Amino acid sequence: MRSVDLNCDMGEGFGAWNMGDDTAMLEVITTANIACGFHGGDPVVMRDTIQAARDRGVAIGAHPSFMDLYGFGRRRIGGERPEDIEAQLIYQIGAIQAVAHAEGWPITHMKIHGALSNMAAEDGTLAEACVRAVKAVDPSLFFVTLPYSETMRAAEKAGLRIACEVFADRSYSDTGALAPRSQPGSVIQDIGQSTDQVLTMLREGVIPTLGGKRLPVKADTICVHGDTPGAVDMARALRDALKAEGIALAPFAEKGPAPD
Repeated sequence: MRSVDLNCDMGEGFGAWNMGDDTAMLEVITTANIACGFHGGDPVVMRDTIQAARDRGVAIGAHPSFMDLYGFGRRRIGGERPEDIEAQLIYQIGAIQAVAHAEGWPITHMKIHGALSNMAAEDGTLAEACVRAVKAVDPSLFFVTLPYSETMRAAEKAGLRIACEVFADRSYSDTGALAPRSQPGSVIQDIGQSTDQVLTMLREGVIPTLGGKRLPVKADTICVHGDTPGAVDMARALRDALKAEGIALAPFAEKGPAPD
């Protein structure tokens, strides 16, 4: 049976403030991307999220971002030197790696969050800084990245293991990039539309774009954002639709040996 991973960004609360229904989502997904404190999350939230994922057998990874707690990491921050971004990512990956080690549930991957992810997808120099951060901390980690991006090209060049990610709740531009959130129709909240988009990606191996293009893709993992309205219901519907198609859910990190 063919398998695919279903992932969600989570652990994005902070102190007394919660973001998303992580407990319910962990019953559905196979991989969790956990915030590392710069756009959401704190040491206690990280620990509790890791424990909950471990107890359910859900794979975990680092979800670092710009240092932008106020803007939830979704503001484009210009003027940062690539070497400084590299240091910030090393700091965040190392933080969650330490908590995960203490809980006996190691991280398997890194996935960049928000505006930093979108900027690195467009900027080769920034993409290389992100890749260097992963290699510096643990070159056996998977690098979760968008297809048609500078980050994918940089990760391939560096010899990292790659998990190609597509989104259930976001629309695509004709270049293969995520449509900006400011653009009408960029965030998909309709469960039927979301399910149809994912099944098209998996059945036909193409990304349908807002402009009507169909871009080839081989998806390893499907993301549902935890803060998308109705996210848990969307993830459940996807799980059921995939099962009906004969597609199993399994963490992408189970595929293939670590590089030498």
